[in-house]
Amino acid sequence: MVQNYWDSNKASQLEKGVEELVYRSNLIGSDRAVCNWGGGNTSMKTVVQDFRGRNVEVMWVKGSGSDLATMKAHNFTGLRLDDIRPLIERDEMSDEDMVAYLSHCMIDSKHPRASIETLLHAFLPFNQVDHTHPDAIISICCADNGKQIAEEIFGNRFVWVPYVRPGFTLSKMIAEGVKNNPNAELVLMEKHGLVTWGETSEESYAKTIDIINEAESYINAKVDEASLFGGQKYESLSDEEATSILSKVMPVIRGAVSEEKKMLLTYDRGEDVLQFVNSHNAPELSQIGAACPDHLVHTKMTPLYVNWDPQTKDVDALIAAIKEGVESFKTSYKEYFERNKNEGDKMFEPAPRVILIPGLGMVNTGKDVNNSRVSGALYHRAIAVMKGSTTLGNFVSLSENESYNVEYWPLELYKLTLAPAEAEFSRKVAFITGGAGGIGSETARRLVSEGAHVVLADLNLEGAQKVAAEINETFGANRALAVKMDVTKEDEVQAAFDQAALNFGGVDSIVNNAGLATSSPIDETTLQEWNLNMNVLGTGYFLVAREAFKQMKQQGIGGNMVFVGSKNSVYAGKNAAAYSSVKALETHLARCIAAEGGEYGIRVNSVLPDAVLQGSAIWGSRWREERAAAYGIDPDQLEDHYRKRTTLLVNIYPSDIAEAIAYFASSKSDKTTGCMLTVDGGVPAAFTR
Repeated sequence: MVQNYWDSNKASQLEKGVEELVYRSNLIGSDRAVCNWGGGNTSMKTVVQDFRGRNVEVMWVKGSGSDLATMKAHNFTGLRLDDIRPLIERDEMSDEDMVAYLSHCMIDSKHPRASIETLLHAFLPFNQVDHTHPDAIISICCADNGKQIAEEIFGNRFVWVPYVRPGFTLSKMIAEGVKNNPNAELVLMEKHGLVTWGETSEESYAKTIDIINEAESYINAKVDEASLFGGQKYESLSDEEATSILSKVMPVIRGAVSEEKKMLLTYDRGEDVLQFVNSHNAPELSQIGAACPDHLVHTKMTPLYVNWDPQTKDVDALIAAIKEGVESFKTSYKEYFERNKNEGDKMFEPAPRVILIPGLGMVNTGKDVNNSRVSGALYHRAIAVMKGSTTLGNFVSLSENESYNVEYWPLELYKLTLAPAEAEFSRKVAFITGGAGGIGSETARRLVSEGAHVVLADLNLEGAQKVAAEINETFGANRALAVKMDVTKEDEVQAAFDQAALNFGGVDSIVNNAGLATSSPIDETTLQEWNLNMNVLGTGYFLVAREAFKQMKQQGIGGNMVFVGSKNSVYAGKNAAAYSSVKALETHLARCIAAEGGEYGIRVNSVLPDAVLQGSAIWGSRWREERAAAYGIDPDQLEDHYRKRTTLLVNIYPSDIAEAIAYFASSKSDKTTGCMLTVDGGVPAAFTR
């Protein structure tokens, strides 16, 4: 049952008017069983003074493109009701004319474009109106016997409106239906949702919750879990087995769905998802269509159902089924587009947004992690609706042509234009070793600032988590992931790349940056010191690059690696034989991998910094004293010493190295591989030419 979260004490402290509408809207949107992400709309009618001091009746309605759960006062649009009400006398009105007309009714041109369903709110004679998409209500509206069920639940208290796409016609039908039924307390919109109202915000909200619970109680009394969706055909794999398999197949899925544009992936093993994907009826039921028009832009008309028996645990068979399934889905989607397209339509990526796999759960795709999760959240709602509809009767959906027309509806597509523009590293994932350090953390910020998602791998998990938290706070949730990883341990490196696959679907770039440094004359260099440098800077870089290479090959969409070498990669540093030797090894390893990676579209380049003291764990260790001793100066003179020895007389900072790494990771260097770029202020002895 959905809960009534109205807090009278909190509400009483709100300023009457829009702030109370915001509170009600946030409560409605906070429960996705009441309202879809980004869907639904709310309104209130009030009187305000215009710029001339005249009283004007105004309706505040949700602005297009916002989400009820998080919207604020600035997300609502104020419109003059005296200008809108006469529209009900018209016989028809196109979407284009409606949008243009409503733009003239706004009390402030800076307000967002009004909701698609503005006229629905305006034509109803109630102070407060809520339009929602509750699971229980849509279960009735998407059942083939829905109207009959509604009569059993609500008697004569409802108005049933046949499916019509939102706009003028639907708004007028709803207004006339309510006018003709003096007992009406709610409107049921076939295959769509619910409309309720009240004189106050609290009354309208309470009515919404009460109506939903009436429907939910009726449905719950009839649900038979054992026979739901035809009963269970498969058993779910354990979490350990499932995540092991998913870490292997997610990069394959990512490659398969990224042919047109790269996609990021998430997975979901919720109980409701597993119950559905494991059922006898899921293969057919999932292909009937969307459970609500609002889902279509994010989920497409249908998901991909992968025909695989989880009890075999045959990963090779699953990979083959996924590849075949994605290709078949894309072919079918292209045909669907061609059958239904209107002049000027441009096809979206034809790859599936929802992928259902028995025993494993659901994999979702999107231009970023948050969009991927939206697709998943909406399919949870679809499962809930199908559960209710099949309990009551048979699940029905929109026709193919109407599904297409909603998916490519200009008024829905307008919402997508409100999202920030994509940038250089949008849709890409970067894996950064030494992510907690100065260069690693600055590189992460640099890449994320242009759209990337990042994995911060570091022995110092607490430090990596701190950087990830800062990035997520600054750039938005789920952009950065911290993982604990010792680059010298093969199992930890493999586990870290598994985490990248499970959280994002795979990787596009790696930054081999984990570091340490020691300094000793050659006759005082111990085998332990030599091996320490070789293990971390040689073997560690090899292990990270090898696992990245494997994952990039699995994806089949190319990739790039940037090795953070050193001036010492080409310069014989005094009293640093171990460090300098392995730094030379790194850059040659990078060139070797570049030679092998070309046929797979994998580029490998190196950045050679020098004396990056700021934020560096290396320079906070004995290395500072050791290098100062090698030059016969005090440690606090070191930074000035390094500056003076450069041709450009400059110091080098983490942001300088991050900029070079970003260049090699970007499309600007698409035709460059096996290259070294010095960022050292110009140390003549280390010139690479």
